This record gives sequence, structure tokens and C-alpha cells, in this order.
Amino acid sequence: MTTTTPILRISNLSVGFQSASTLVPAVEDVSIDVAAGETVAIVGESGSGKSTTAAAITRLLPENGHITGGSIRFDGRDLTTLPVNELIRLRGAEIGMVPQDPMSNLNPLIRIGHQIGEALDVHGRTSGKATQARVIELLETVGISDAPRRARQYPHEFSGGMRQRVLIAMGLACGPRLLIADEPTSALDVTVQRRILDQLDTLTSELGTAVLLITHDLGLAAERADRIVVMFRGRIVETGSSRQVLTDPQHDYTRRLIAAAPSLQTTPVPRPVTAAAPLVEVRHLGKVYPLRSARVGEPTTFTAVDGVSFTIPRGTTTSIVGESGSGKSTTANLILGLDAPSSGSILVDGVDLAALSRRDMFALRRRVQPVFQNPYASLDPRYTIEQSITEPLRVHRVGSAASRRERVCELLDQVALPRELASRLPHALSGGQRQRVAIARALALKPDLVILDEAVSALDVIVQAQILDLLADLQQRLGLTYLFISHDLAVVRLISDEVHVMQRGRIVESGTPGQIFGSPRNTYTRELLAAIPRH
Repeated sequence: MTTTTPILRISNLSVGFQSASTLVPAVEDVSIDVAAGETVAIVGESGSGKSTTAAAITRLLPENGHITGGSIRFDGRDLTTLPVNELIRLRGAEIGMVPQDPMSNLNPLIRIGHQIGEALDVHGRTSGKATQARVIELLETVGISDAPRRARQYPHEFSGGMRQRVLIAMGLACGPRLLIADEPTSALDVTVQRRILDQLDTLTSELGTAVLLITHDLGLAAERADRIVVMFRGRIVETGSSRQVLTDPQHDYTRRLIAAAPSLQTTPVPRPVTAAAPLVEVRHLGKVYPLRSARVGEPTTFTAVDGVSFTIPRGTTTSIVGESGSGKSTTANLILGLDAPSSGSILVDGVDLAALSRRDMFALRRRVQPVFQNPYASLDPRYTIEQSITEPLRVHRVGSAASRRERVCELLDQVALPRELASRLPHALSGGQRQRVAIARALALKPDLVILDEAVSALDVIVQAQILDLLADLQQRLGLTYLFISHDLAVVRLISDEVHVMQRGRIVESGTPGQIFGSPRNTYTRELLAAIPRH
């Protein structure tokens, strides 16, 4: 920390959201100071008000959101009353922002390099070739290799984690004096997370940049923040130095957060070892994608999966871990039948998927169901919860309207949601509730295999613990088989029977959690473990 003078001073801030008939309070009487060169982390569960507080700083609240009290001073200027044209000049230039959801914050029609360079041009930082050079430098800073070629690509050609890195590059582009980072690394593997956080540390120490970090990762907050602010139901319930808050928490809610956070020191629940027959066999699987607009001397193809082989025994949890772009999600999509392999084979109960007719493949999809990362994007906002859950039943023509309604009630019971939620729309549910609905929908057809692709990484630690307990209970009661795709090694250690580590499209190490986390053999595995934030 370079100075004790606050560059950001939030005083008695209150924010409300206008509903049809009333103003619903979301943030009440919040006060936070952030000094130049200081990193302050706000932690709390979904709905605690931490992201609303961050959005209020630059007045980027939803249309029905209103600052109802207090002040927000940046370098002495009250942002709550600042004229809009002056506020626009501050955004991106002096106040950088890194939002959480890259799919909502990147234009799918504009190349990545242009989107990063736009901020530099708009704020007069660089132009022409200097902008292009700065864009390449920023992409390399956030760990994107082959940056000149990648800059010419579109967002859909990047993995989710790589898109998140692009947002971080955009936030850092103009060298802001304050960086507001809302869950900036929740989609990133630990090695890239460490690299980017090291870069943020460099900004704070060398340039005096203040960082307001919004996160549900207590390990990250403990390792990187000077101070931690704990929010619960719109209010600050505890604040102090990172060490003080995490080693001697005063508030019961803080103690609950710490207890719910998984770490490599958490003792996993013993899992029975059985010699179950494989439900899925993956043999020498490969996937190669053509690259568009390749220049002379550049590669014309990209190998996303390269000779991958493993089995998924029935009734067990097999996990794949690795950095963004390692091929783990591509492997999951190939098993789901969402993409076709370039080589190798995938067998389910001994039947090669490549040999199936379109009709047989449609039938197989009843047995293999996905749960994706983002509970906000995976449910149609126009469908009620009942319609979302019954959709796979309707598509596969299972049951009558009456039996489907009964099945919805049964599934809501299974995922511990009140039946009255069936008539609501997704926006009326919390993130954790939406993810439970996504799980219920995946279970609707009574599948054998559920593929969970980063299914808990967007959730706060309390909700995450609830979902993991739910998955374990459902597996035991229903005999489910899971393929768990994740970059969260602490979670993987807790829930897995077998772990495969992927790097650059290949499996570099496999074993039980005890083997992988207790005595890793591969250098890359050891790097992953060493990069995990500790608390």
C-alpha cells in the first residue's frame, strides 16, 4: 500500500430496485474506503449486495436500480452527482472495470483485438500501430499465447476462460487509477489466475492503482487483499485486515463462509472403492478445428483434443481438470454428442457413438445430460421453472401433461426446492436456486450420466457447498454417474473417484485424488497445486 489517502470513499451508500409497487432495498448504509495502491475485497453470498455496490460506483445499475442515499467520492469528486459526460470520460480511463460474464460483455460480431483497442482509441491513449502493439502486449499479459493471431479472432473462437482474460485485458488497457474487478478470475484456472493477480499486484505497487475486488473465493481474498469487507443481505457485517477477518472472524455469517469454503486442507468424505464396469469408454479421442484467415506461415488447424483415453465407471465421479483451453470442455461436448470427433471413439455401454443413426443418437441423449456453468444463461428467461424442467420430457415425448407436472414436483423435491417455484420465471430465483433447477432439468429423463461443466464455479461458497452435498446425495440415491469438469482443484479433491489432468489437449496425469493431490508426478500438476490461493 502506497498511501492511506482514500482514492475511493463510499459513505453511507444505499441502493434500491423499483418493483411494480415498491422500492426494494438492495444495499443499505454501506461505507468503504480504498486507498491508492490498496486492494480491498468484498466477499459475500449471491444477493448480498456486493456486485450492486460495485455497479453503483460508475452508475451502471440496471434501469430500475437507484442510488437512494449516501455518496461515492472518487479522487474527491462525488460520482453520484457527476454529469454523465464527465462520468463517461472516467469509465475505462481512470476507473477500469472487469465484469464477470464475458458472453454478455463482448460483442460477438467484432474481433477481439478491435474490442480491446477501442478503449485505447476512445480515451486517446494510443492510435494506429501503437494501439495494435498495445493490444498484443495486453493479450500476452493475461496469458493468451499466439496473441497476434488471436487478436484477429471473434469471441466465439475463444474458450470461456480465455474470454474472461480478454475482459481483464480491456479493464487494464488504459492503466486505470481504480480497477473494479467483479469475480475477475472465477472462470480461470489457478495458474492463469495467479499470473493475472500478479499483474494486478504490479499495478498496485508500481502505479498506485487501487483495486476493489468482488469475489466469493475466500482463499483469493486472503492471499491478495489488504482488507476484507464481508456483506450479508445488503449490509456490511464485518471488516478488517485479511488476516484478522479470516483467522478471528467476529460475525456468525463470516464464520459460516469460512467453514463452507473448500480447500486442499479440507478432509474429503471417504468414498467406497468398487470395481464398477465402465459406463463410458473414451479411446484415443481427437478433435482438430480449422483456423480461418490463416496467414502465410501460420498454422491452419488447431488441435483441441489430442489422443485422449479414459473410462468413466458406472456410479462414480470422474473429474477432468486443467487450464482454460486445455480441451476439457471440448472433451465433454464430444461425449455429449454436441460435436463430432476428428479421430478416436466414444463408447457408451460398449456402443460406439459414431455407429449410431440419428434416431439412436437422439435416444442416447436421454441417457446423457449436461449441467453448464452459468445458471443465468442456461434457463430460458421466458419459460417458467415448470416449462424449463419439462422441456426435455416434451422433446422426447415422455408422458402426458399431467404426468409431467407430477414429475416436476418430484424433481423439485429431489433438488430441495419448494414446489411453488414451478410457476415462477428464472429472474425471480437466486443463482443457487437456478442451478438447482438446471440439475432438476438434467435429471428429468432419468439419465445414467450427468456431465457437469464448471457447474459450481459461479456460485458463492455457501451455495456451492449445498449443491455439492446435493450432487453427492443424488448420486447415492439414484446411482448417477458424473463427469465433472472444473478448474477448482479443492472441489475436485472432495468429490472425485478418479482425476485426469489435461494440458494442451492431452491427459498428462491420471489417478485417485490421493495420488494426484498427495504425490503428483507431472510438473504441470505440481504447478496447478502450487498456484492455488491459500487461506
